[in-house]
Amino acid sequence: MILRAALTAALLLLPALARAEIDITEVKSPGGLTAWLVEDHDIPFTALEIRFRGGTSLDDPAKRGAIYLMAGLIEEGAGDLDSRGFAEARDALAAHFSFGASADGFSVSARFLTENRDQAVDLLALALNQPRFDEDAVARVREQVLSGLRSDEKDPAVLASRAFDAMAYGEHPYASAGRGSIDTVQALTRADMVVAHKAALARDRVYISAAGDITAEELGLMMDRLLGALPETGAPQPGRAPWLLKPGVTVIDFPSPQSLVTFGHEGIAQDDPDFFAAYILNEVMGGGRFSARLMNEVRDKRGLTYGIGSYLIGMDHSESVMGQFSASNDKVAEAIAVIRAEWQKIAAEGIAEKELAETKTYLTGAYPLRFDGNAPIASILVGMQMQGMPIDYPNTRNARIEAVTMDDVKRVAARLFRPEALHFVVVGRPEGVTSEP
Repeated sequence: MILRAALTAALLLLPALARAEIDITEVKSPGGLTAWLVEDHDIPFTALEIRFRGGTSLDDPAKRGAIYLMAGLIEEGAGDLDSRGFAEARDALAAHFSFGASADGFSVSARFLTENRDQAVDLLALALNQPRFDEDAVARVREQVLSGLRSDEKDPAVLASRAFDAMAYGEHPYASAGRGSIDTVQALTRADMVVAHKAALARDRVYISAAGDITAEELGLMMDRLLGALPETGAPQPGRAPWLLKPGVTVIDFPSPQSLVTFGHEGIAQDDPDFFAAYILNEVMGGGRFSARLMNEVRDKRGLTYGIGSYLIGMDHSESVMGQFSASNDKVAEAIAVIRAEWQKIAAEGIAEKELAETKTYLTGAYPLRFDGNAPIASILVGMQMQGMPIDYPNTRNARIEAVTMDDVKRVAARLFRPEALHFVVVGRPEGVTSEP
């Protein structure tokens, strides 16, 4: 679940307006595709990001893990090139391609030099449109996935996340792991990869961005070369996820001197008018700084854990406020009590004027190194599109943060933080903590 927070955090911690303005151009291809572009000819290379909405949530339930496995096979041979031939062709061009599948999207990332752009684009087009899915490649990558799934059975964080999702989402795809289970992945075949490819990669769900040494005209032509032959439509989206998790505690027995605890409840959508107030509130409660309330109360004052945080997690079909920490088994009960108390306190009292001012200063002044360069910028742009943000968001975001008032945070605190709704999933052998209700 922490990974789900990464996109929201990346989108919000954009460069401060006072330090940098991002000039984004909307590009239309001759074939009707749309992209966002930040043009920069200082360095002769381009970063390209492509996202297809849907991701592993589009799996046939009986074929869970198919899209995730398919993502690992895209680069394992295409057209007349087998796996080795494709890798050699890519390396000869000094190009970089990566493919991945998350719960809500199928991602394609590419970087290539201007001098090799045409050849690199042709090779990438081959991978996207004519993947081979050779039987030996399917068997090899499938075993890699299975190895990871076996390791997951010994990972408390994975076990906690699985249990939380299963209880929260019922029959929705979010309720089960996008990588599938050992049983479903073992049964996947080459034919399943072909079906998964058609389900996930389609023109009706694609988002594109680029940054670097390329013009709008060149990008428009490139988009059609890469994506023009893909199916117009893919598998239907799964729809809104229910929230079925009731308040309480779930303990999963795990032989360890420490327990891993995941906790949370429903959250707030990023397009909600109260979102920026909620974002500030969560930064005060459990953001990445040592001054956050949870770090102060649970870690610094009481020494119950080494680290703890909370996150606003926005997915396509659900929103949540989540947190996680590890603690020795004899300290878990006290840590849970402190978290509940802090949840209650902020809901009832909001935050202090000093906390609001300091958090605004931090959020508007932050300039994370992850946004320094063509590849990070391209990734941010495609994320903005998928979140439905306006094209001028990087240059207006700080004003939205500054516009949040004390009245806003007081009102939204009572809406966002609901101590009576918290559920804790504890993986370990905590002392004095049992499953409830």
